[in-house]
Amino acid sequence: MSKGETGMAGAFWTIVEDDRQGMPKKVMAEALGEAGRLSGGNVEAVWLTDKASDAGVKQLGEWGASKVWMVENAALAPYRGEVWAPIIAELAGKESPKAIFGPVTSRQRELLARVAARLGVGLCADAVGFAMEGDALVGTRPVYAGKLLSKVKWAKGPWVATLRPNVFRPADAGVAKTAQVEKPSVSIPDAKLKFVERREEAATGLPELTEAEIVISGGRGMKGPENYVILEAMGKVIGAAVGASRAAVDAGWRPHRFQIGQTGRTISPKLYLGFGVSGAIQHLAGMRTSKVIVAVNKDPEAPIFKIADYGIVADLFEVVPALTQEFKKLLET
Repeated sequence: MSKGETGMAGAFWTIVEDDRQGMPKKVMAEALGEAGRLSGGNVEAVWLTDKASDAGVKQLGEWGASKVWMVENAALAPYRGEVWAPIIAELAGKESPKAIFGPVTSRQRELLARVAARLGVGLCADAVGFAMEGDALVGTRPVYAGKLLSKVKWAKGPWVATLRPNVFRPADAGVAKTAQVEKPSVSIPDAKLKFVERREEAATGLPELTEAEIVISGGRGMKGPENYVILEAMGKVIGAAVGASRAAVDAGWRPHRFQIGQTGRTISPKLYLGFGVSGAIQHLAGMRTSKVIVAVNKDPEAPIFKIADYGIVADLFEVVPALTQEFKKLLET
């Protein structure tokens, strides 16, 4: 298979993040939408999975992908960077995409860094904006814990970047296409490491942090793991994800997958509600681009109040139940 014979020359690629049940996550609508706008519609999806579905392919097409490069193999689960990265790099070497995008997730943060290293190109990590300047792409990303924005240009292509969720406009309904499926011939490396003996997932009944439009976060002020039930109760009422600060995670109150911050998940929901979160720099770096920030803390000097749109100096154990009841009343009317 030679360059450009089966793919569009200079296409923008997006690496698919799926739900492990054969469907792309909704954050892909943002990655595909931005890739489509920058490329004039020349956008393709690359899907590495052990379980694809026709419905998943259809969804990618509805979000603007004209082609889905499908690599489906049992060896691709569970995810391992040393297996996935060589496949994408090999395929990119054959097809010469102009850009390779992916959403900021735990998996793709590592994966696209590995891909960029293999291709010998730069990476714009956690991008919050893009612009074409002539024939060059310029990315914008936060630096210094979000205090400044840095402009990034690539010395050579492909342009590799991860996109912060809930920042970019999802694909327009009018760009829907019927995606052609291409199953390329690629080498699948053997896994060198075995990380997991058994995988167990517990469903919370709440949205994922990076997918949610509303995020509730609890910090050290929660006083213990048993108290997160009041945040989960609020989350179920308003359809919010529930996360935690690093202090709460380090204390063993919540698993690391719920951590919001520089060393955890980066979020940009429409509404962020922080309870008992002081607002350490590393936490602010992961949520300060939220559209509306509400903070509740007993300490009037808590740093989070400096960036909050609305602040309540009060005991969260009084505020949370009261807010939950008010939300119920509003949603019942």
